[in-house]
Amino acid sequence: MDGREYWTVDNETVVASIMKNYGLILLAVLGLGFGVGCGTMKKTGPQFDARAQQPKLGGLTNLTSISPTNGVLSEWLRPDTNLFTLGPGDRVEIEVFGDPTSRTITTIGPDGKIYYYLLPGIDVWGMTLGQTKVALEQALTNYVKTSPIVGVTLRGIESKRVWLLGRLQNAGVYPMTAPVTLLEAISMAGGPLASSASGTTEDLADLQHSFLVRRGQMLPINFDRLLKQGDIGQNIYLQPDDFVYLPSSLSRDIYVLGAVRAPKVVGYINQGTLVAAIAAAGGPIKDAYLSHVAVVRGSLSKPEVAIVDYQEIVKGRAPDVRLEPRDIVYIPFSPYRYLNKYVDLIMSTFVRAVAINEGSRAASKSAAPAGVAIGVGPAPAVVR
Repeated sequence: MDGREYWTVDNETVVASIMKNYGLILLAVLGLGFGVGCGTMKKTGPQFDARAQQPKLGGLTNLTSISPTNGVLSEWLRPDTNLFTLGPGDRVEIEVFGDPTSRTITTIGPDGKIYYYLLPGIDVWGMTLGQTKVALEQALTNYVKTSPIVGVTLRGIESKRVWLLGRLQNAGVYPMTAPVTLLEAISMAGGPLASSASGTTEDLADLQHSFLVRRGQMLPINFDRLLKQGDIGQNIYLQPDDFVYLPSSLSRDIYVLGAVRAPKVVGYINQGTLVAAIAAAGGPIKDAYLSHVAVVRGSLSKPEVAIVDYQEIVKGRAPDVRLEPRDIVYIPFSPYRYLNKYVDLIMSTFVRAVAINEGSRAASKSAAPAGVAIGVGPAPAVVR
């Protein structure tokens, strides 16, 4: 021979070898190619084991329970004693005593000004009714001969509202005409939705994940203790623009926040994993700190958190993590130092995003989702 290596061919032996090493499906695809010149192979390639290609999944074994860093403040349980102040949208009745024709009801404009009589516009935003009366009397002295006495009566409130959204009987935005507690507000909205389709009353609101946002921060209110256990220590007085949200107990979404290309809500599917959820959000951005990815699980009042090294997973040195419905995945911009403050940052990010999206939807049915990363950026360089 010429020194080169040759393959000997035997049809029956090759067929048996293919069935053994590659399986019946590959044989059906390639079998037609072995009609000519096939025989016994003296050399065999590596065998393919499909089971070895399945990704390894791990459960979160390092979950740490986080206690709230603050509790309900005693001042929240007392009504606000400050006098009512006017704002855009409020309606007032104005009358100059002694002149019945001067009586009129006017609405405070978006600029916070009252336009009455010949006045060019009096800025009353933030004024009490008494202060507004004095301001009108002083301005009118330029147009009448005698010192006018003005009466100002509040006829409608639109500038002070509370947001009661989610799984409530009559969810909506309600004017705050007087001091109101959280329980009174929920009752005003008809209470949480419930279903008796199964023969027993079933709550459709998820109290474990309900929250109250005030000035962009989540207050440490435990809705489950308030509504199910009657803990009046959770029944705080609301303030204007407070946002109360009761999510659906049927939701199975996963929230992906932080340093990803498209922060979003990811629908949970069976055996959903951390890698799949982050990929659905466009993957990490350039400056993401992938060694401290957090998975937050459980109730918002007492969550559990696990820190996962995402880099080790994508490099194949650690198993992917199986997620559960309602998990919050957060990819930070920098390493954390204190776990409690890290979780506070994640919770604040989460509730602000939900509040913006749900508030936009309540204000306009055609509003597009704002995204779950509103107001979040690399500003907090280090979580201390």
